[in-house]
Amino acid sequence: MNVSSLPVSVEQCHARFNDCFDLHIDNLSIQPGQHTVILGANGSGKSALGSLLAGQGELLSGKCEVKGTTAWVSVTHQQALLEAERQKDCADILDILPEPTLVREILFDGINKACVDPLLLESVLADFSLQHLLSRPFRALSTGETRKLLLCRALIQEPDLLILDEPFDGLDVKASLGLSQTLGGLASRCTLVFVLNRLGQLPDYCQQIILVKDAQIIWRESKVTNLAQTLQDVKSLLHMQQFDVRLPDRDADSQQPPALDPMQPLVKFTKVAVKYSGQAIFQDLDWHLVTGQHWQVSGPNGSGKTCLLNLITGDHPQCYNNDILVFGFQRGSGESIWQIKQYIGYMSNALHLDYRVNCSALQVILSGFYDSIGLYQGASTKQVEIAQQWLQVLGLNAHSDTPFSQLSFGDQRLLLIARAMVKHPALLILDEPCNGLDEMNRLKVLALIELLAKQGQTTLLYVNHHAEDHIPSIQNHLSMLDYT
Repeated sequence: MNVSSLPVSVEQCHARFNDCFDLHIDNLSIQPGQHTVILGANGSGKSALGSLLAGQGELLSGKCEVKGTTAWVSVTHQQALLEAERQKDCADILDILPEPTLVREILFDGINKACVDPLLLESVLADFSLQHLLSRPFRALSTGETRKLLLCRALIQEPDLLILDEPFDGLDVKASLGLSQTLGGLASRCTLVFVLNRLGQLPDYCQQIILVKDAQIIWRESKVTNLAQTLQDVKSLLHMQQFDVRLPDRDADSQQPPALDPMQPLVKFTKVAVKYSGQAIFQDLDWHLVTGQHWQVSGPNGSGKTCLLNLITGDHPQCYNNDILVFGFQRGSGESIWQIKQYIGYMSNALHLDYRVNCSALQVILSGFYDSIGLYQGASTKQVEIAQQWLQVLGLNAHSDTPFSQLSFGDQRLLLIARAMVKHPALLILDEPCNGLDEMNRLKVLALIELLAKQGQTTLLYVNHHAEDHIPSIQNHLSMLDYT
């Protein structure tokens, strides 16, 4: 067998499965010996991707090229074999007595037994305790035994590409250990592709990790150099994408700002303009934001996105030259900046750059109760409990005491969003929160924002200029280009 003869290449691929599920893969390559793990939530399309590499599905467009011999084990494959055996029961309609297929026949179906390595055969039969079952009818096997048989059949073929969809499901401890050892031995001779739900089952020799969501590849690490850190990132992202994750409650013991009139908009702009030396940045902006109505603001550099935010927070001097109503206050009517900011949670690039105090991850979130950079007073027991719950939501509870400066840029971003959210403000402003992030950390931030939009009682104002950073639950869009 020559591993170097195996290129796997998928380009602009649109494939359909069972006439109802469409998979879209823009680009994927697997190099010889590049053992790959495909991850994703249930229904994400990860098994469909494994099936595609195994030659299944209807290719509607694009290219899916797999050279060399391939073996595939999955629940779908298992179900197909069982269904074929059940169809034999229909033969009695024709007064034909069906003969059951034996385990031995399934094991060597389509395989030249003379080409099978006898030592490998003996080893996998022993690992899966199948030797004494070879003369039994296939239909007599349990679900776990059926899975073992299919794994054995795939392994003894010694294919160039071995695709294993949840290979450890249904296996007992002995069989799982035997399979792990056998695959470890094969890793030097063939390329392995795993489709997995459990992160703890990732082999330490995997070199590429793919994350699938909504029938597309949303992230890929093509050269895994630190498996532990990569797994931590993936675990955090998958954790935030689960629908059963709930946001922590507000601190009911602390003083809350006066309640807002639900019949009034949070923000109302009437013919608002920002000008410098007679040159308009934007003008004639009529816009209002009501509770529960999440907005995304976009536009190129210089279109006034940050100006818009600063008019709301009171950090722009021209907020007093315009007709602006914020949280029931008419700007310029004698209100203080703190009366406005008590209703706002805020995260931006500038805040991230300014947050250079030496405090822990837990203290960063706690500082949000006091709108401070750093923590300079004792937090209550309730506030500490809530901050710990936020760390749990972020998947960062193991880093509670880690100094902020020692965390990754993406994890720092997540903490600052939680800091802005911890007091459950009426309005959460996120100014280009994905700037400077690698792909994994960008997805983690987007997952958290989606969670806030779907579950929180806070209204989101989300500023960005990248179409791929769209949040599905944010349905309203303000383009600053319309007012330049």
